[in-house]
Amino acid sequence: MRGVGSLKRYNTFSTRRSFLRIGALTPWCMARVGGLGAPEGASFGTAKSCILLWLDGGPSHLETFDPKIDVPREVQGPLGTTPTSIPGVHFSGELGRCAKLADQMTIIRSMTSPLGEHGLANQYALSGYLPSPNVQYPSFGSLASHQRALDWKNPLPRSIGIPEPRIGHGAGFLGVGDEPFWVHSDPGSPSFQVRDLEIHPSLDPSRLERRREMLGRLQDTQKGPGFQGAFEWILSPQAKRAFDLQQESDATKERYGLRSFGQSCLLARRLVEQRVPFVTVVQPGWDTHENMVVPLRDGFAGAKVGVGLIPTFDQAASALIEDLLQRGLLDETLVIAMGEFGRTPKVNTRGGRDHWPRVYSVMLCGGGLPRGVVYGSSDRIGESPIDHPTTPSDLVHTLLVRLGVRPDQTLLTPEGRPIRVNQHGRPIDALL
Repeated sequence: MRGVGSLKRYNTFSTRRSFLRIGALTPWCMARVGGLGAPEGASFGTAKSCILLWLDGGPSHLETFDPKIDVPREVQGPLGTTPTSIPGVHFSGELGRCAKLADQMTIIRSMTSPLGEHGLANQYALSGYLPSPNVQYPSFGSLASHQRALDWKNPLPRSIGIPEPRIGHGAGFLGVGDEPFWVHSDPGSPSFQVRDLEIHPSLDPSRLERRREMLGRLQDTQKGPGFQGAFEWILSPQAKRAFDLQQESDATKERYGLRSFGQSCLLARRLVEQRVPFVTVVQPGWDTHENMVVPLRDGFAGAKVGVGLIPTFDQAASALIEDLLQRGLLDETLVIAMGEFGRTPKVNTRGGRDHWPRVYSVMLCGGGLPRGVVYGSSDRIGESPIDHPTTPSDLVHTLLVRLGVRPDQTLLTPEGRPIRVNQHGRPIDALL
């Protein structure tokens, strides 16, 4: 083992209409008050793209990346453990494929947060700021997207979410131009199609071009690069190819898993191949307060083969990492698997675990990060961090450096208020 040290909810979801209508930049978004130079060090900007596997609802650290051995059954839970490719380190018994790839990963086992409510915890985990009724802070994905706005020539959006939006993933005060474009369609469905990517049968490209010229003359606010980019996106063969999973072989699809999450991860790989800076893949359902064996392992009552959240994640995440590695993309693609908090150390009387933000785990891989590292640890029963407690602010600070965003940079809100990109976080030096 190579260890390191022993309010208010905001609906900031992007709509397809708003993307197609506005698309990209507003002048105040680009106003940077300070921190324009790149920081020293080889860690800055090593990740050209990021895939965030968002495990929505609060995944149990005890059933994923920090299982406990030789503890009472009510702590250990029903899924057991499996050894990993890092000597002395175990994962959940249902994470056998990921366990073989642990030597490619960094596992943080000492994440800690004061927030145990989903919406608030989401915002903190993704922005690095405690939620405020006065400011809508952008997620680190939107900050990475914003950083690439000025030199973005690709017809694809800079940030794409699959399939449906969740609280906390938005651009906050950066505005609609840095919101993720959510596909609102299930890649695991035979009828998967990204709406607004196809031209209506009544419109041919020349007619659409005439409409663009007419709108450009009528509405000065839509002459900017975002408006032009929206039309390029609709007409772009590159965009259509990127979303076309039929170009993948049946064997590749099956390797990722044919369910929604597996095909979403496959689509994420296709998008980073097209240099999309940030892709979010949501796997809902991790809020397992009761009878957790069914959603986590089985998938449904009486299942003979486990098709629940963890086996599905294990298959898809391992296939994604292996695929990126084989294609030479892992060193420049940061893969993150995380949720908003962990679960209680003891299984409750209903056979589930409740919210537990005091300690939880995050899996990181690629993007120039060290490999085969377990950073921090929780105590014997997974109740509290015992070394290197790491806040969401610390994690966001570190991820931003890898994504080429200066944490000390200051941006302006629409009202002209200066906001530092990351105010309270400290870099995790062992990961830089």
